[in-house]
Order: sequence, then C-alpha cells, then structure tokens
Amino acid sequence: MEAKRKKNSNPFDFLSEEIIFNILDHLNNDPFARKSFSLTCRNFYSIESRHRKILKPLCAETLSRTSARYPFITQLDLSLCPRANDDALSIVSSSSWKLTLRSINLSRSRLFTKVGLSSLTVNCRFLTEIDLSNGTEMGDAAAAAIAEAKNLERLWLARCKLITDLGIGRIAACCRKLKLLCLKWCIRVTDLGVELVALKCQEIRTLDLSYLPITEKCLPPVVKLQYLEDLVLEGCHGIDDDGLASVEYSCKSLKALNLSKCQNISHVGLSSLIKGADYLQQLILAYSFWVSADLSKCLHNFPMLQSIKFEDCPVARSGIKAIGNWHGSLKELSLSKCSGVTDEELSFVVQSHKELRKLDITCCRKITYASINSITKTCTSLTSLRMECCKLVSWEAFVLIGQQCQYLEELDITENEVNDEGLKSISRCSKLSSLKLGICSNITDEGLKHVGSTCSMLKELDLYRFSS
Repeated sequence: MEAKRKKNSNPFDFLSEEIIFNILDHLNNDPFARKSFSLTCRNFYSIESRHRKILKPLCAETLSRTSARYPFITQLDLSLCPRANDDALSIVSSSSWKLTLRSINLSRSRLFTKVGLSSLTVNCRFLTEIDLSNGTEMGDAAAAAIAEAKNLERLWLARCKLITDLGIGRIAACCRKLKLLCLKWCIRVTDLGVELVALKCQEIRTLDLSYLPITEKCLPPVVKLQYLEDLVLEGCHGIDDDGLASVEYSCKSLKALNLSKCQNISHVGLSSLIKGADYLQQLILAYSFWVSADLSKCLHNFPMLQSIKFEDCPVARSGIKAIGNWHGSLKELSLSKCSGVTDEELSFVVQSHKELRKLDITCCRKITYASINSITKTCTSLTSLRMECCKLVSWEAFVLIGQQCQYLEELDITENEVNDEGLKSISRCSKLSSLKLGICSNITDEGLKHVGSTCSMLKELDLYRFSS
C-alpha cells in the first residue's frame, strides 16, 4: 500500500513553495504559461494565486472574484476597465488588497467620483502610486480625496483640466513624500500651484509641467529642489529667455530636461537654465530650437550628456559640426525630421560619437548610402536605428546594416528602397525584437522568410501596405 502511494505521488509535491515561486518569476512575461502552470494541479493553482502580485483585468465586473482568487495584489491596472465606478473602487478598498495594494492605474476609467476615490485613498493606506490621467471631470474635490493618500510617492494627473491651484495645494500639503508628479495639460494650475508643490514636496525627483500656463515666476523654488532629476517644460509658452535669465539659482541635481515646443526659448535661455547642472544626461529640444553653432557651444561643457533629441528642428551646418566636437560621447541622438542634415554632417557626427546606441534619422531626406556606410562602420554597437522615409538610400546600404550592426534590437526602415537582398542581410541581426517594413514595395515573401527563420526574438513586425 505504501509502495502504491509513493508510485502515485506527484513529484512536484516535494518542491518547496520558494522554489515554485522562483519558477513563476520566470513566467511573469507570459500570461498563458502562468495559466497553464496554475491548471496543472490543485497545489500549483493555490500557489500561483499567492504568488501573483500584478493584475490587469479586462473588465471591472470581475474584481469581486479576482480579489478572492488573488489576495496579495500590489499593482492593479484598470486601464482596460473604462466602466470602473465607485462600486469597483469600493471592492478594491474593502478586500484583502487594502493591506497589500501599492499601485493603481485608473487612467482610462471615467465613471468613478470623489466618493470612490476617497474610499480608495482612506482604506488603502499603503498606496504609493496612482495614475489618474485623463480625469477630465475631476476637480478640486477629487484632489482633496487624493490628498488622503499620505504615503503617495508617484502621481499622474495629466489632462485633469478642472483641478486648480487650490486642489494642487491640498495635495502638496498632505502628500509630502511625492517623488514624481505629472501635471501635463492641467490648464488651471498656475505659478501658484507649482510653487506650492516645490515648497511642500521637497523629495520631488520628476516634475512634468507640460502645457501649463506658467511663467518664470514659479521656477526659483523648482530649481532649488534638492533631488530634482527630471524636469519637463514642454509647451510652456509663458517662459522666455528674459525670464530664465532672471532665475538666479541652478538645479545641480538635474539629469533630464525637456524644452520641446518652447517657442520663446533659445540657446540663451537654455544656457541660463542648465548652468551648474553638471550631471545633465538627457536633453529634449524638439520642434522649436534652431540647431546652430551657438546652441551646440552652450552644450559643449556637459561631459555627462548622453542623449539629445532635435526632432523637427532646422539644422545649420555649423551646428552639426559643433555637435561632433563635443567632449562627451553621446549614446542617443535624434535628428528626426531635421531639415538640413546631409551626408557630410551626419558622417562627421557619427565618427565623433562612436558609442551611439540609438540613432533616429527619420525623414532626413538628403542622406544617401554614404551616411549609412559611415554609421555602420563606426557605430557597431547600435541597438536602435530609425530611418523611415530616407528614400535616397540605396538597397546596398541595408546589406551593410546586416553585416555590421549585429546588436540591433529595433530597426525602422518604413518607406525605403530595401529589397530581399537587404532583408537577407538584416536577418543576421538575431537580436531584433522590432522590425518595421511598412510601404517597402521592393520586398517579397522570399525576404521575409529569411527574417522569420533567424530572428527568433522578434516581437513586432510592421508590414503596413505589404503585398507579396
């Protein structure tokens, strides 16, 4: 009898829960594998329910069942539940999740009110992250409910257009642990609201003030934030060169700055804002700046600068040349839609920045085979190359990409002259996870066969308007 029991016993019963948890950790990115695992036996079904920490339900109506099935959820993503209402938030705040929940995403939900939000923030005492983006009907009463989350560290309020300085002030006064705050398109928040945040929330690391009706008046307390690393001022038209020149302080901890679509700021204002920011690593200057020698020179003395994006900016020859003379070595460069980029300038830049990992030359319509030849010879460690709509580049250039850029993970060659021979060579890039071939009229099934047989890590393949 004992021998029969041993024969019928499940060998997995001898595995400790810790070992099975480690197995499940390796299945986190494959929901189908996790489901199959949990259906193997009752023991696995029970263990999987205790192991799961992240949940993204397809509808709010299932929350009552899922809260019982998965009692230890820490991250709840309701972005696929547009009908999540006060009842749904009541279920969340009254279940076992009230002791485990750390993060919740309500960025696509529209039907809850300040009542449900208050229930959530009062009962889920350990919440550190809330995404309420697109809450266009939320006002200062909802902001008061948010302020009940005393341990909040990350808060997204993008496009919450009814929240005013009063609501933001309430949040700032109560949520002193905030490290990330996004106020993008909160168009009723002015200098006063931003100043209150900067004065009350001294631990802020990331601050997004995109498209706010603010001026330079709110910047002194902002740049004095001791730990501020990432500042986004995209579309802040009320800030200009004269205003930035009046800011006497510098943000020495700043690592990333976004001044895209700031039409009233030139290299003069930029220079004033980043003075003393010796740790600056990323700069986004899209859609507004003139890439001139003066602009390049003001960035000359930032040796830690690794990423710069000049999307849709007019480029002067002297400006590109000056970029090539920088002391530091860029890891990421975007010249997407920049008029004026030619083979000569681009070749000079890549020869000076051989450590580039990401390069975006989308719609640089003047470049040819010569540019790709320079890129593939010097930047052999590229992991991302975007070159949509570079129609003067011949098919032979794509052969070079496959021969030289073996570390590529992302390649966008939409609307180009690549053919099957080019694809055959590109298929040698075995690490590719994203390949975009839309409107490439010269490729056929033969070329795609090479990609399919060798690029085993491919997750995204764009064949828009492809006809074999």
